[in-house]
Amino acid sequence: MSDQLKDVINKQQKQQNEPDNAHMDDVVQLVGFIIGEEEYAVPILTIQEIIKPMPWTRVPQTPGYVLGVFNLRGSVIPLIDLRLKFGLPSKKQNEDTRFIVMKHGDDVAGFVIDRLTMALRLKKSDIGPAPDTVDGDDTIIEGVGKRETNILTILKVNKLLQRDF
Repeated sequence: MSDQLKDVINKQQKQQNEPDNAHMDDVVQLVGFIIGEEEYAVPILTIQEIIKPMPWTRVPQTPGYVLGVFNLRGSVIPLIDLRLKFGLPSKKQNEDTRFIVMKHGDDVAGFVIDRLTMALRLKKSDIGPAPDTVDGDDTIIEGVGKRETNILTILKVNKLLQRDF
């Protein structure tokens, strides 16, 4: 995990432990990443770690987007290719490819992303709801973040980690 990401996580955890954290109520801290041509983000505290690609073992009778499992310091973690899950063609891994390990409660999984962008802070007022074109509660889209130069899709980590296989 980059030093910048560690610093942001540490600052957010300290601020959440402060008794007067009202100044943080209107800001959401996210980590952005690229899949295909689109930028996505997840809440920073749902990230366990970000690592360079490592070997994994294929698991039979799983959907095509489930690449298999990998061993992370003694824990066996499922590995999901978000390109395939989002209906994009497979892409050979390169020096920008990362595994982003996310957690929600007891659920943990690794996701292959094309490129990590940055840790960012968005005001809640700059985050709109999921588009009307997606199916309400069943969508993995939490909302759409508006930035000066682009928009990014904020994903629901609990839905990404939900086992549908």
